[in-house]
Amino acid sequence: MRTAFTTCPLCEATCGLELTIEGDRITGVRGDRQDTFSGGFLCPKGASLGALDADPDRLRGPLARRGGSFEAVSWGEAFALVDRGLSEIIGEHGRDSVALYLGNPTVHSLAGGLYAGGLRKALGSRNFFTAATVDQMPKHVSSGLLYGGMYSIPVPDVDRTDFLLLLGADPFSSNGSLWTVPDVPGRLKALRRRGGAFVVVDPRRSRTAAAADQHLAIVPGTDVFLLLAMVNELFAASLVDLKDLAPHVNGVEGVRELSRPFTPEAVAARCGIGAEEIRALTHRLAAASRAAVYGRIGTTTVEFGTVASWLVDVLNVLTGNLDRVGGAMFPMPAHMRRGTGSGKGFATGRWRSRVRGLPEVAGEFPVVTLADEIETPGEGQVRALVTVAGNPALSVPNSGRLDAALSTLDFMVSVDPYLNETTRHADVILPPPPPSRRAHYDLAFLSFTVRNVAKYSRPPVPLGADEVDEGEILLRLTGILAGLGADADLDALVGLSGESGYSREERLLDARLRAGAYGLSVDDLLERPHGVDLGALTSRVPEVLRTPSGRIELCPEPIAADVPRVLAALRRPVDGLVLVGRRHLRSNNSWLHNVPALVKGKQLCTLLVNPADAARLGLEDGGPARVASRVGEVEVTVEVSADMAAGVVSLPHGWGHDRPGTRLATARAHPGVNVNLLTDDLAVDPLSGTAVLNGVHVRVTPSAVQ
Repeated sequence: MRTAFTTCPLCEATCGLELTIEGDRITGVRGDRQDTFSGGFLCPKGASLGALDADPDRLRGPLARRGGSFEAVSWGEAFALVDRGLSEIIGEHGRDSVALYLGNPTVHSLAGGLYAGGLRKALGSRNFFTAATVDQMPKHVSSGLLYGGMYSIPVPDVDRTDFLLLLGADPFSSNGSLWTVPDVPGRLKALRRRGGAFVVVDPRRSRTAAAADQHLAIVPGTDVFLLLAMVNELFAASLVDLKDLAPHVNGVEGVRELSRPFTPEAVAARCGIGAEEIRALTHRLAAASRAAVYGRIGTTTVEFGTVASWLVDVLNVLTGNLDRVGGAMFPMPAHMRRGTGSGKGFATGRWRSRVRGLPEVAGEFPVVTLADEIETPGEGQVRALVTVAGNPALSVPNSGRLDAALSTLDFMVSVDPYLNETTRHADVILPPPPPSRRAHYDLAFLSFTVRNVAKYSRPPVPLGADEVDEGEILLRLTGILAGLGADADLDALVGLSGESGYSREERLLDARLRAGAYGLSVDDLLERPHGVDLGALTSRVPEVLRTPSGRIELCPEPIAADVPRVLAALRRPVDGLVLVGRRHLRSNNSWLHNVPALVKGKQLCTLLVNPADAARLGLEDGGPARVASRVGEVEVTVEVSADMAAGVVSLPHGWGHDRPGTRLATARAHPGVNVNLLTDDLAVDPLSGTAVLNGVHVRVTPSAVQ
């Protein structure tokens, strides 16, 4: 028996874990109380790491489809099959005939962070898709337009703020998102103990909203109107004060003009929050000595996701709280260099998708159009697909359509540890090793921390004789797509040469750390297994900016051009029920539903319905209901809850484990229903290509199914 320390890879909080290991198995998991960042905090997901690691349904070697069923094959044979399948299609139909999809778990992996970009470059196809366009892309676009860099996303300095406004977010359940913040409940309790307050805007009384000083139940998808009205009130009441930011901001008057039609009275009925409540909230924000505004999934996966994301930062700027202690600040990760204060800026639409003409954003197309590209004949039709750590058959709107389209592909390869709803369509499945066999450093999430930290850990358990590490899998695929075959020199692919006592990933990470802002090394991090505390967040404007002007562009033209569409929607009548998603502390997309401890007990996948709506519709608590939208319908169990606002119903995402051909015994026993059989693949935020997953119009009726 021995002890090893690592970082939890299951959500964005990056909590330190203390593992008890016997042989090659994790037999105990607890929070690392010496961790410099998380201090021992542990949620149910992290506590389940041992069960996830040892899941009997987890694939331990590659599978290949033979005669309609899967058979185990050697790694060499698997890579040879992939080489033949992809090379034939590229040779006959060109590189655009192969699409690449990167799922959310890619950014939870050191190998994914190091090698996914090279994999994409080697493919050379315009048909590149990721989970970002069913999640956070609006925040990347708004940050790119404001600051010149799509990853320059400010986060609330929660440990030093006096007032926090959260919109469309439930960090008590999600542990934070685009905001790396272990122990949100503890940090928000500390905020209140020092005399501060936080307010939650959400159509549901979530766990976070229940703990807040104030909860405002907004109509889903209308955060954009509330935020514009708050901007309007800041100008009308002469509350705008940029403080030290003033010399670094362009476009303040442009924002004033855009906000003029959106008075509190004009938006109140549409967003369900009274005009005086809007004014009081605005004045409370402006009066706070240190304040921050934060918006997440409820503000991004909506009709005006980019404009709403932009307005979150506009409020932080106009109240002088951006880049200020206790406000919204820019972390400085150890593997990144400091900026020069200007750059090329950010643009979208350099090319468009073949079928729907949707613009490229950050080099990718909206995943809502993947089915179009597979189904539609012609030059550039997608005939083969590579998926890495994703489950788009569940996560993409109108997923029944995409699920059917996947079955028509000429070839598909998936890097995934499970035979799941997506990979059941693959010709070859290449499973990465479990978390215990992986090194860990958070290339993505250390860019969003509430305190500058750095942590690296080697694999707690060595690879088995028949296991291939995730980095090698991705690099073998890269070599194949680059035309170098399955036996390419992997070190040469990433520019390494010579012998070293470090792994390939450690050599690449070490180079980044040494060139980074603090001049650290892998050895520095290995010597401190509980992490290196690099200090509280500090001001980074203007250094962080990448705009050609070297200033914050507060009123970027693409967003200004979209505001008339917002105004038209303000005047549009809205009737009927709308559907929103939700998160649960024991769930993370579709990843964890095969872990018994995380799905036991009370059913998690239910339709939350307000009591008044239930009575009006004839729905009973625990009874069945049929939910229908433009694209589909599902049967689901009703949960009547006063936590849900009237006129709104809620289904969690990531469920629907009832498809044939999977090997997910626990998930199949708790299948739930797939909310994305209801969401619409034609509804997108045009600036980011992000799917509209919240505020979907639905019809709900009692079901005869018992």
